[in-house]
Amino acid sequence: MERTTYVEGARRAWPLAVAVGGFGLTYGVLAREAGFSTVATILFSILTFAGSAQFAAVSIVGDGGTAVAAIAAALLLNARYLPIGLSVAPFLPGRAAARAAQGQVAVDESWAVSHRGDGRYDPRLLVGAGVTIYSAWVVCSIGGVAAGSALGDPEALGLDAAFPALFLALLAGQIRERRLLLAALAGGAIALIMVPLVPPGVPIVAAAAVCLVGLRQSAGTVAAA
Repeated sequence: MERTTYVEGARRAWPLAVAVGGFGLTYGVLAREAGFSTVATILFSILTFAGSAQFAAVSIVGDGGTAVAAIAAALLLNARYLPIGLSVAPFLPGRAAARAAQGQVAVDESWAVSHRGDGRYDPRLLVGAGVTIYSAWVVCSIGGVAAGSALGDPEALGLDAAFPALFLALLAGQIRERRLLLAALAGGAIALIMVPLVPPGVPIVAAAAVCLVGLRQSAGTVAAA
């Protein structure tokens, strides 16, 4: 098997890191606009490192939603990291603490970069890519916080569209089967119906839950067939 290095993982991930950095910059600006303090915004990125979940939490709080709704939405969006973690765990070297540390940088991008085929994952590529993505996210989040006051009103620059754009981009990359499309449409319909009727944040939580339930049921139907 070809021997890989952490540097190779970083090299493969840098184009993705550029895109992640752009989202991090936007997150920093919008988090401050939503009322998050400078320290809270930066610590949220350093300790959580989950772009879509952070965007969801910030958008919910910014729209007046509760902390409970923001946390629930973040947890549902991050549920995908459970199977990601299980898939890479057998390939991570070292003792429990070292393996746990490596797993902290197992996100969508590093997971994809480290895949070697046949269900195998390369830990050096995973860590090299993950650290690169993490660094871009944190540095650009801090840059967004610093630039927030200088940029003025984010809505005037169209940055408020970053939230829906991010989720549409994530969704587009996941819909490869009919059952996935049906689950996404069901979640979107629920959200549209609930937006004018319930407090901010609840539609996101409900839509995510509907998608998960619908996807599981359709998967069970396919397996039974």
